[in-house]
Amino acid sequence: MAGQTVSMKGPVCLIENDSDGKLCVVRSALETLSQIEQHVVVVAVVGLYRTGKSYLMNKLAGTNKGFALGATIQSQTKGIWMWCVPHPIKSDHTLVLLDTEGLGDVEKVGDQGYTFNIVTCKATTVLIKKSYVTELTDLIKVKSVEGDIDESADYVRFFPSFVWAVRDFGLELKLDGKPITAHQYLENALKLKQGTSNKIVNYNLPRDCLRKFFSPRWCFVFERPANSEKMKRMEELTDADLEPSFVKQSRDFCDHLFKEVKTKTMIGGLKVTGKMLGNLTEMYVDMIRSGQVPCLDNAVVALAQIENSSALEKAKAYYQQSMAKMVVFPTETQQQLSMVHASMEREAVAIFMNSSFKDEDQKYQKELMKALQEVYSTICEKNLQESQRACTHIIEHIFAPLKVQLRNGSYMTPGGYKHYCDDLKMMTSEYRSTGGKGVKAEEVLKEYLNDKESTGQAILSADQSLTEAELKAEEEKAKREASEQEKRTMEEQIRVQEMLMDDQKRTHEEHKKQLLEKMEADKENAKVEYNRVLEAKLKEKEDLLKEGFHCKAQEMEAQIKDLRKEQEEQEKAKPSMWKQALDNIGTAALMIPGWGKLIGVGLKVGSHFMN
Repeated sequence: MAGQTVSMKGPVCLIENDSDGKLCVVRSALETLSQIEQHVVVVAVVGLYRTGKSYLMNKLAGTNKGFALGATIQSQTKGIWMWCVPHPIKSDHTLVLLDTEGLGDVEKVGDQGYTFNIVTCKATTVLIKKSYVTELTDLIKVKSVEGDIDESADYVRFFPSFVWAVRDFGLELKLDGKPITAHQYLENALKLKQGTSNKIVNYNLPRDCLRKFFSPRWCFVFERPANSEKMKRMEELTDADLEPSFVKQSRDFCDHLFKEVKTKTMIGGLKVTGKMLGNLTEMYVDMIRSGQVPCLDNAVVALAQIENSSALEKAKAYYQQSMAKMVVFPTETQQQLSMVHASMEREAVAIFMNSSFKDEDQKYQKELMKALQEVYSTICEKNLQESQRACTHIIEHIFAPLKVQLRNGSYMTPGGYKHYCDDLKMMTSEYRSTGGKGVKAEEVLKEYLNDKESTGQAILSADQSLTEAELKAEEEKAKREASEQEKRTMEEQIRVQEMLMDDQKRTHEEHKKQLLEKMEADKENAKVEYNRVLEAKLKEKEDLLKEGFHCKAQEMEAQIKDLRKEQEEQEKAKPSMWKQALDNIGTAALMIPGWGKLIGVGLKVGSHFMN
């Protein structure tokens, strides 16, 4: 998804504590996020202050300076600091770095648990240096349904991947005398112990939470970067001043995150933009400030309303601006206008589809269809008015000599009627060959010629050179020409009506086509999410069996069965859901008021012509 992004020169505070110690969002930082239309990859770090978190984040930003390093005397404002930079590998993504300041700082007050909670909700990957995970189920709800429901099985769907960064690591990476990777070191450290004593329960609890909540999990170990004196001025040091092993470990760490960390997603695999991330941030903080436990389901519903309303307005504005730029009034034919409308409508619908999600009953899409048709109706009406004005002006110019001759009485002489008819025919031919008349060319001409019928009859009656038979012949000829002009007018109006009916059909097909494409994409995203969760649970079950925790493995098997059953039920329901969605669009297309207003005139004219 290409789109607008920002590249910040340095980090800014996104969430801080107000004077009452409550979390609040910094408006200027929120405005920065709202400008990012690209999808985002979010990397957040959580841990005690002055433990090297900021150094890692600065490396991810591609610099040595930015987030304040722990060597300073006092730490920064407590809260969550944000730095948005272009993603170094994914050109159509923005990398959002979040650094928590003040966790564990005795000088700072406020709710540290909720700070970790917000980071977990917002991140794609979270780097954790101190465990707050045992509190997560108390601080975040998945579903809005009240009751004694165990939500722990659902957290892995929504939580980010996990990286454990171990600083000043001086041990050999070995297990049972064999070399192991840092990732294997982490998995070994997360193994559970058998037993029921308080000591073992407390030992197992954070490990069990990490295993249940976070997948995938990675570990990186870092040797001491330099001696104590050098570390006091880390911001001034280059890679050449640091231990080569530490430099390599840092580079491997960054490369891994750039390649492996996925786009931030929500329920159903929905990809998140910076603007959406900002709205989520505000929602989470508002919930916490009001004393509520943030609920992911409720957040998605609220975000859908915000994003869908915004998508509707953005698509409508694009269509209006594009039509104003592309359409030159009057268009020579209705087909020309319809072609521009079709192109701009297609692009406007695509804009809406790219920014909307969870549009229940296609409420916002139907509003878009109606809104675009109202704008198009206004444009069509203006096109008719401008055509009327242009044709009237052209007639006044071309038929001006005829007006002079009539005023002078030049045709009230023997043979004058033939002279009058010849002039009228010549000027009519010139009018038809003149461009810029628009869609009412024949109708306006008919009105002019109708006005001249009595004048022509008077000239014919006064022409003494014609015999009785010639008079009758000329009268019949005039009637035939009037009938032919009426036919031309009817055909012109029917062409307009047919194009408008084609517009209606094409609008329905375009909305249906793009809705189907979106539903297919949503289906694929949901499938990817389902496979990820299923794979994580299958691996956890396998690990539990290897470690001898058969009861826990059975619980995991029950979760796997529930997950598969849920997936099967969703697959069974999809055909009827898709049919209902398409029916909603079809009904909306037929019920749009603008179509009847525009097509009704054509139908009336067509019926009259057929009669």
